[in-house]
Amino acid sequence: MHQPEPDVGTRVLHLTQPVDGGVARVVTDLARAQLAAGLHVTVACPDSALAGGLRSLGADVRRWEATRSPGPSLPGEVRRLARLLDEVRPTLVHAHSAKAGLAGRLAVRGRIPTVFQPHAWSFEAVGGATAALALKWERFGARWAARLVCVSEAERTTGMRAGISGRWSVVPNGVDTQRFRPAPADVVRAGLLPGLDPAAPLVVCVGRLCRQKGQDVLLEAWKDISARVPAARLVLVGDGPDAERLRAAAPESVFFAGAAIDTVPWYRAADLVVLPSRWEGMALAPLEALACGRPVVVSEVDGARESLPAALAPRCLVPAGDPPALAGAVAGLLSDAPLRASLGVQGRRHVLSTHDVRRTAAAVADLYRDLLGPVPAPRVVPTESRESIHP
Repeated sequence: MHQPEPDVGTRVLHLTQPVDGGVARVVTDLARAQLAAGLHVTVACPDSALAGGLRSLGADVRRWEATRSPGPSLPGEVRRLARLLDEVRPTLVHAHSAKAGLAGRLAVRGRIPTVFQPHAWSFEAVGGATAALALKWERFGARWAARLVCVSEAERTTGMRAGISGRWSVVPNGVDTQRFRPAPADVVRAGLLPGLDPAAPLVVCVGRLCRQKGQDVLLEAWKDISARVPAARLVLVGDGPDAERLRAAAPESVFFAGAAIDTVPWYRAADLVVLPSRWEGMALAPLEALACGRPVVVSEVDGARESLPAALAPRCLVPAGDPPALAGAVAGLLSDAPLRASLGVQGRRHVLSTHDVRRTAAAVADLYRDLLGPVPAPRVVPTESRESIHP
């Protein structure tokens, strides 16, 4: 068992469940920047690739077994967190996503400055009585957060309209613009898909295979896209609970790549990147694609419009859950290579100016400073090969 540790400077405890996807990448990027700034960083999460990657960065990782969704295991998860808090004695707790936000705030109950970052609201993911219960909790639990951090103005607006009251901050998501950068598609594509016709238009969708990310909407739209652009091919990068159902519905022109250790080559291989989500806070995949100089088509959910330069919105935003609109946008861009190239250049410039991960880390440091007093500012960290985190 870990013994209580001596008080040494600012001690940040990140709580996270889930341990994959965008949440894992945000936690990893924050931990990297905060360690470089001299903070003592502890992360509590289930055993996972995320945990191993964080240890390789030098973070203190504590095993916290927790399911992805609330259930009968919640009381035990809260008790384990309470014991962990006694061991780590953090000066600030930063809870990521709905499950960690629920268990963390129940364990802390405002006794330590607590930042809650929903990464998309839990009540949007469910329906009926479950949604009502999730919303009731978010309204109540906000009293135990010193700050509610949203990744987009749209996400904050959704929370406020739902009746959640608290001290709000908006810190837009950012990506590593040195790691996610353009490269010639043909060279990368030959290594990933050696049997693919080099001239075939390639659409890539990166995300967990689940209802939120809307791959089923894309497959429905793909029937129309294939009719308009017969040579087009689609790659779904990721894994998740809907994998078998999606495979059963997919035609031969769709390839399932599985969970990728590194998604950068897939973005670079693409002519167009699509993310047809049903809900988000601000998805990372479109930002990563734009940083790689690739145009995107995304559904207009929270954070989508803020992810794009204004000039891209008319071509790149479609209503959520609308296969015909999605098909029209994708087929139109696949048929216009010069426009795709122009949109990719504009997108890269936008991410460089607005969504660099260093801006995100600096904004979080400012937020901590506001809650705690002086906190070391993040230093620029050289880009290095990242750990295995599934999309």
